[in-house]
Amino acid sequence: MQTARTVPTATVVNLRDLGGIDLGRGRRVRQGVLFRAGQLSDLDPQGDRAVAALGLRTVVDLRTADERQWAPDRLPERARLFVADVLGDHPGVAPARLRSLLADPAEAERALGNGRAEELFAETYRKMVLSPGAAAAYRAFLETVADPGARPVLFHCTAGKDRTGWGAAVLLMILGAPRATVRSDFLAVNPAVRAAFAPSVQKFLDGGGDPVVAAAVVEVRPRYLEVALDAMDERWGGLDGYVRDGLRVPDAALERLREGLVIGG
Repeated sequence: MQTARTVPTATVVNLRDLGGIDLGRGRRVRQGVLFRAGQLSDLDPQGDRAVAALGLRTVVDLRTADERQWAPDRLPERARLFVADVLGDHPGVAPARLRSLLADPAEAERALGNGRAEELFAETYRKMVLSPGAAAAYRAFLETVADPGARPVLFHCTAGKDRTGWGAAVLLMILGAPRATVRSDFLAVNPAVRAAFAPSVQKFLDGGGDPVVAAAVVEVRPRYLEVALDAMDERWGGLDGYVRDGLRVPDAALERLREGLVIGG
């Protein structure tokens, strides 16, 4: 099953082009217009030719204010930054503290040990669906992608797996992707994220950190997406109700998304 295509680059974690994902009935996502990644704090705008070649016009940063302060994005030339803070209502949750947790095994054990890691991450996914602040951020993200003048767009959080993963899932479902495709793409980031965080994880383990906690911090799990989908279905009766009543994305923006991002069919 086709998932987002990896864009090889030495300075951006988990950079992927959603183009080419199969939406069914002969349709697929247009290539070269929508990218997902981890944070851009290590980007070399002049030296990274792979990123420069994308011609990005907009970078959507889904991170909290603290994350942006600790590791500010370095933008590609001629790209503008748009902030859509998904977890601003809950800045202390684990996805907003990935690097700090891996740097402190004792704090990671306190926050995520004794089996709490997966539960807390799953609860964060519920917050990403149900919180008003997250809804406002995802609405802004979708309306930005819907603007032809903003594309090509890159959207990201810290590792490009949780906030970015739900954003990609919602967008793919809006474009008509079946949930099986959405699940495959959601999980496909794990190898890249594990590789990117391998030095931090090894240091964490060498300091006595729990490998179970480390895995929960750097991976996405099928359960996380299922929790988000269940919250969407329970509160709004499915995608249409979520987009209309939860996110309040205008119909015109949805039409522009489909016109601009779907080819074939």
